[in-house]
Amino acid sequence: MNGQRAHLVLSDGTVFTGQGFGAETVAVGEVVFNTCLTGYQEVITDPSYQGQMVCMTTPHIGNTGINEEDIESARPRLTALIVREVSRNVSSWRATRSLPDWLAEAGVPGISDIDTRLLTRHIREQGVVHAALCTDGSLTQEQLLARARDFEGLEGRDLVREVTCTEPYAWAETTDSPWEPVASGELPELVEMERQPLVVAWDLGIKYNILRRLASQGFRVEVVPASTSAAEALAMNPDGLFLSNGPGDPGALHYVTETARQLIESRVPLFGICLGHQIIAQALGAETYKLKFGHHGGNQPVSDLAAGNVQITSQNHNYSVQHDGLPDNVEITHWNLNDKTVEGLRLKDKPVFSVQYHPEASPGPHDADRLFAEFVHLVRSRQPATG
Repeated sequence: MNGQRAHLVLSDGTVFTGQGFGAETVAVGEVVFNTCLTGYQEVITDPSYQGQMVCMTTPHIGNTGINEEDIESARPRLTALIVREVSRNVSSWRATRSLPDWLAEAGVPGISDIDTRLLTRHIREQGVVHAALCTDGSLTQEQLLARARDFEGLEGRDLVREVTCTEPYAWAETTDSPWEPVASGELPELVEMERQPLVVAWDLGIKYNILRRLASQGFRVEVVPASTSAAEALAMNPDGLFLSNGPGDPGALHYVTETARQLIESRVPLFGICLGHQIIAQALGAETYKLKFGHHGGNQPVSDLAAGNVQITSQNHNYSVQHDGLPDNVEITHWNLNDKTVEGLRLKDKPVFSVQYHPEASPGPHDADRLFAEFVHLVRSRQPATG
């Protein structure tokens, strides 16, 4: 436990003073809030939070410590963690260390004992803000304010290059505790395949549980860096293609958008999640825009138009797709019931679909896990049958 007096200073001059934990350092970033009641370890390791300070709206964080299973990348990815109260005791048979110790090892600072409800309301009213956090006593509040105001922001920055893998690798781990999602309509009968289908997955900041869910559906999964061209991937003779979640501004990823454009024309089945959804939309000619404070949490209601039901979904994004820029061959399949933003789309004439939310959960509900099964059916229906 750090124990130092800590100051979080927003770029508008608002100051929050509390107790530091984790690393003793100075951090600057964009502040967002997350409404998940559980799953703080998955949130902290989600690469989509690169460059962001995360304020947890749940007041008590850290009581189950840190384990080796509930991770979504190799290390913490957020810039700083902001909580009302951090647990000084760990109560879980799976825990290997405490949250403060883990963050300290990773060089990530945290601040506790502040009014996170007030900070959350401030962000809701004013929008995403820049901030500077000091947990080592090295800077005054005035110096922190200058740091916050000098922060260049995340717009236009290619954060994907900071989190993507550097070399391709195969993924085989499946979900340890499988679940059976409630059916919402029948899927066509699977055909027997000549071989185990191969999916090439672009790592734009991919979460481990996406890879686990793909592997659990019977795919061979090859993960490739974000800079991998369409030609390089198609030379692997894939049966399916996947564009992952990731951090930052999709408008800065022109090279990935061009790759997606070529993948769409290849007519190999393509599935995108979160940032991958935005990239597909851009490849189809749509614009993306920044939301006032984004969607970050495990309780976002989404209307599934085809199924005629509502799914409670896990989400983590600051950008959305402009629906009025989509061409006529695109069908919007899902809408967010809170703010009417686009949550899913598919092409009418090509095997391409995407969603803005996270069907793999981790953390969050499993309402939308069926999408992985739909991807399996799309891939297998286009593979040569045996016999």
